[in-house]
Amino acid sequence: MKHFSTKYFVIMLALVVGFVAACSTDETTDESPSDDASPTLGHDLNIGVVSDPVSLDPHGANETVANTINATIYDRLVYMDQNSEIQSGLAESLEQVEDTVWEAKIREGVTFHDGSELNAEAVKLSLDRVRDPEVAAPVAFLFGMVTDVRVVDEYTVHIETEFPFAPLPAHLAHTAGSIISPQLIEQSYEDLANGESPFKAANEKPSGTGYFKFENQQPGNSVTLSNNEDYWHEEKAKVGTVTFKVIPESLTRIAELETGAIDINFTVSPSDVSRVESNPDTLIEQVSSTRMVYLGFNTEVEPFNDVNVRRALHMAVDKNALVEGILDGVGIPADTPIAPGVYGYSEDVDSIEYDIEQAKELLAEAGYPDGFDVTLLTDDERERQDLAVALQSQLAEIGVNVNIDTYEFGTYIERAGQGQMEIFLGSWGTVTIDADYGLYAVFHSDNIGPPGNRSRIVNEELDQLLDAARQETDPETRIDLYAQVQNKLAEESPYAYLYFPDNISAVRSDVEGFWQYPSGYFFLRDVTLNR
Repeated sequence: MKHFSTKYFVIMLALVVGFVAACSTDETTDESPSDDASPTLGHDLNIGVVSDPVSLDPHGANETVANTINATIYDRLVYMDQNSEIQSGLAESLEQVEDTVWEAKIREGVTFHDGSELNAEAVKLSLDRVRDPEVAAPVAFLFGMVTDVRVVDEYTVHIETEFPFAPLPAHLAHTAGSIISPQLIEQSYEDLANGESPFKAANEKPSGTGYFKFENQQPGNSVTLSNNEDYWHEEKAKVGTVTFKVIPESLTRIAELETGAIDINFTVSPSDVSRVESNPDTLIEQVSSTRMVYLGFNTEVEPFNDVNVRRALHMAVDKNALVEGILDGVGIPADTPIAPGVYGYSEDVDSIEYDIEQAKELLAEAGYPDGFDVTLLTDDERERQDLAVALQSQLAEIGVNVNIDTYEFGTYIERAGQGQMEIFLGSWGTVTIDADYGLYAVFHSDNIGPPGNRSRIVNEELDQLLDAARQETDPETRIDLYAQVQNKLAEESPYAYLYFPDNISAVRSDVEGFWQYPSGYFFLRDVTLNR
């Protein structure tokens, strides 16, 4: 079994000093595929995924399947490498020239898939669009601190922020920071003016500058991309096409991997790891995760508007049993919403301990001595189904009778975003390796609904702490503020944090150059098929 450890601290060291000078993209490492890999361009890479992407517009989605696909079609000004270090993308350099001003020097000679040219104006159009309230991008929160994007000259942009914000490069490296074709943006605004979704145009014909370009989508079946042979980087994609095949059932994905119908299985259930490892033709790819799996409470509906009820259910969850029973030990219990290694993580925070008797007392104080009935919203992924059944059993011990309401992923995520649930299973990965992403997006009242605050919690003190932490420039003070945030969340318990699972995928043994981020999505440029 391969296990890649992630150097979380490296990126934060770069961000704290306030300057990102991106490495030259002309350099290669010992791990970079050589020109000898070029014969694989005739090969087709097939990847099994659990669902359709929510959107092929990087401003219109923030889930792992969409992020994986969109990260290949579109580029960002900067991106994170395998060690979570910031590297140059469409920006040759990104420098903090003032406390609240970052300067990006845009790469020259780059074209979008539709023939449009990349320049400073194109960058401004994308960064303005993702922040536009009329567009209502679910990822707009990532750039809520940006007040202006100014074109200085044809290939220079200044990004101005309301306050000094050290993690901005990591936010720009997120797929939400993707630079979209100006023609596509123009069409999206025309669609919006006609009462249609601003994401419609990209869903039909996405256009970025990425190493793969869109060929076709068959909803419910597949998304196919082809090699962008005009890619600006000297390291181009190494396969001719990549097809993301929608295969919701985990065991079917395993079977397809074993027969060679797919080359990569996106998301493997821990219970299937031994099966993959026992086959000489398949391998496990595993990486520590920043993704927190949780039981969420809709704080707007009874009885979950009562903090004692929320805390009672949190206390009734045996997290160690879940890690062993659901993950086969491949993960760690979560006592906080951000993983160890994420900037802002602290061991000096309160945690809610497993205590059945105390949970019963809290329910009685809240007026539910005999418990109550509740419906749990979840999707149809196998791990989530197993987790739902395990929680159903655990919560029954305090008289809470759980009915499980299951939907395919797209419908599930829509219902969760709209608050159409009582309690729900979910997960959130701190993609930027900074607590601002893992906490502000999920618990600030400005982000209720699709942006991330699906518990719909509104707490003035919590908002003030989150605002102060993202504006603070002193690293130690920031860490202290995030500890206060996590302690406040322990009091309020909008989520019962369950565990941080390792990210597990499986590949055919002839797949080389594959790796995945701690948040779960893939980097596919360097994948080769040794056949």
